[in-house]
Amino acid sequence: MKNFTLMILCAGFGSRMRNLTRSTPKPLLKYKNKILLKNTIDFFINIGSDEILVNTHYLHNKIKKYLETNFKNYPIQIVYEKTILGTGGGVKNIFNYTKRKKICVVNSDIFWTKENKPHIKNFLKNYQNVTHCKMLMSKDINFLGLKKENGDFHLKRNVVKNWKSKNKKLYYSGLQIVSKNIFNNRKKMFPMNEIWTKLIKKNKMRGYLIPSKIRHIGDKKSFFEN
Repeated sequence: MKNFTLMILCAGFGSRMRNLTRSTPKPLLKYKNKILLKNTIDFFINIGSDEILVNTHYLHNKIKKYLETNFKNYPIQIVYEKTILGTGGGVKNIFNYTKRKKICVVNSDIFWTKENKPHIKNFLKNYQNVTHCKMLMSKDINFLGLKKENGDFHLKRNVVKNWKSKNKKLYYSGLQIVSKNIFNNRKKMFPMNEIWTKLIKKNKMRGYLIPSKIRHIGDKKSFFEN
């Protein structure tokens, strides 16, 4: 996969991490001796991303300083949100900073590994064919770290459905491909799950099930797990 735009979500407060994020933004926490944000950037540049946008809000100056110090020669643009826009509003806003009509959006608290690489390449293979939104999903047994007791979604013939108690547990794995058109007529501040809910109702949400294990460093407990 070559030449795709990646947005890394870095504006959140990291409140589930408690004292760990009091003076350090969650993307700059170090897990297994590697800073989460660096791990994400290195992983996706290695796959072929040629444009990276990072939205910031909480402790934004620390993220800015880190990126300017460690990634001087990389195609990374920082988009500061003076007022936090929510996950959906943040993604919509990013399209003001890129000419591309489709982008990949990734959470900053997923710890990517070399085992994920071929599967993420496969997920991105038909990048330009995504008409609305395509999300990366994981089986319960493969999804490590923070997750809900119930599943997030259900997948039927690559179409994403709402999860019901009779379904196997599937979780959103922190990566999606979105098309600019799904944000038409949307307000400035909103969560991404509002978009997902509407797309699911119209059978326009697509999914891909990753076969390898994936880790979500979403709270303090998952941060200290191996």
